[in-house]
Amino acid sequence: MEDRYAFLAEWYDPTASLLRRYQLFYYPGDASVEMFDVKNQRIFLRRTKYDEIHQEDLFVGNRVNVFSRQLNLIEYGDQYTANKLGSKKERTLALIKPDVVTKIGDVLELIYSSNLIVTKAKMTKLTWSQATDFYLEHQSKPFFNNLVQFVSSGPVVAMELMGDEAMSIWRRLLGPTDSAVARREAPQSVRAQFGTDGVKNVGHGSDSFAAAARELEFFFPSTIGHGPSNTALYTDCTCCIIKPHVISEGLTGKILNSISAAGFEISALQMFNVDRANAEEFYEVYKGVVTEYPSMVTELCSGPCMVLEIQGADAPQTFREFCGPPDPEIARHLRPATLRALYGKDKVKNAVHCTDLPDDGVLEVQYFFKILDG
Repeated sequence: MEDRYAFLAEWYDPTASLLRRYQLFYYPGDASVEMFDVKNQRIFLRRTKYDEIHQEDLFVGNRVNVFSRQLNLIEYGDQYTANKLGSKKERTLALIKPDVVTKIGDVLELIYSSNLIVTKAKMTKLTWSQATDFYLEHQSKPFFNNLVQFVSSGPVVAMELMGDEAMSIWRRLLGPTDSAVARREAPQSVRAQFGTDGVKNVGHGSDSFAAAARELEFFFPSTIGHGPSNTALYTDCTCCIIKPHVISEGLTGKILNSISAAGFEISALQMFNVDRANAEEFYEVYKGVVTEYPSMVTELCSGPCMVLEIQGADAPQTFREFCGPPDPEIARHLRPATLRALYGKDKVKNAVHCTDLPDDGVLEVQYFFKILDG
């Protein structure tokens, strides 16, 4: 018997305004997929080779694209799939403290190299009372006030990490709580590399399943609009979208490092899962103007993307130059050090979107951080 993984998936059909349910089958042997229409009890898609889906994309809660249809994986389809793909899968919170937010690219590189996936991310600035709520369990400890003061002193980046044994892997990556001890006992750890002491120690990781659930709900609540707000400023800014293909290739950290190394300030950062209607709306200015428009829409909603507000005088123009020509082939010939030359594949999978017109910088940032983050 060949391996076959089964999932129950939902797809929102915009034409009929209906939520449709399918069984999605994935055959790792030849990377083929098959879909069965649950309501009408018939095959919807015959078994077809489809290289766009990878086994690591298959977990409950993820969104995958099958021939331009965005499918939400809502349940394992059988016990075999649950045992094989779901048994060790964990979600945990990784919180990057103010001292290391500028090194977020390095931290992401370590996360990706440890086979963990970032499924949510948000830069936020905690108030004193939010930081107090978050660290409530440490209230009686002598370092409590220093910790709350430090964590609320500047932007932090909260991330949901997903993967096999994610909780223990992230805590191992962090290293011992005291950065000095980390340098002695775990010199490769993040705290050994970037930490200062026991409070300015790079980050935080959930220490139990219960803590992970509570802490993830704190930063990424199921009720929209109830979590800590994003850090977008909406002035002198431009919008950068790190495209889904870059995120699935694990190159997000490298791009963030390149942006920081070039002297640009990232004043807001958040991961979004863009649905098709929003992708069409965002790219509307390109409709009928560039032949790649339909493919650009499909790429933007093919998986999570990371949206950045880039701050600085003349940001739209200077950042656009830094991204390079939209066609990575041309970029490699003319501007080999640009983001698209380094990380782009073709005109659609060209690593990043950046605001084209200076007047649109604030509007594009608002689209994500005001409208979609609502």
